[in-house]
Amino acid sequence: MSLEYALLLIFPGLMAFAAMMDLFTMTIPNRISILLVAAFLLVAPVTGMGWEQFFIHLATGFAVLALGIVLFALGLLGGGDAKLLAAASLWLGLENLLQYGVMVAVMGGLLSIVLLAYRGILPPSWLLSQSWAMRLHNKKEGIPYGLALAGAALWVFPTTGWFNAVAV
Repeated sequence: MSLEYALLLIFPGLMAFAAMMDLFTMTIPNRISILLVAAFLLVAPVTGMGWEQFFIHLATGFAVLALGIVLFALGLLGGGDAKLLAAASLWLGLENLLQYGVMVAVMGGLLSIVLLAYRGILPPSWLLSQSWAMRLHNKKEGIPYGLALAGAALWVFPTTGWFNAVAV
């Protein structure tokens, strides 16, 4: 049972790491999405997920990846964001995809408002020497949307059926 708990901590840890990487570097390394997929492939059988549910999660991840690729091609989403979105959707599954999408939109909107407000003020002097803070302040830079993707995933994850089956 302790192995299941340890494996279930991987998702929140990697999502939080992805958010911090995006905040500080405006990139989400491929290794994070790869680790999320690999961990899911290990966690799902250990937690007793049935084959039908397993393939539904896989199909969800692939469908969201396809959508992410289209959004990336249209310039509406970064490549790292598209991969992280798909990896998170793999973990959350079809049954939680709507809730996840709504939370991504809400958190992304809040993030955008906060970032626009930050970009409209003079940063405090203690932030002026921080390259990441000044990059966020630059109106020509994008939005570290990995924060919204991770925040929404962490919001939804504890409500997932297979998470609750192990955690209870």
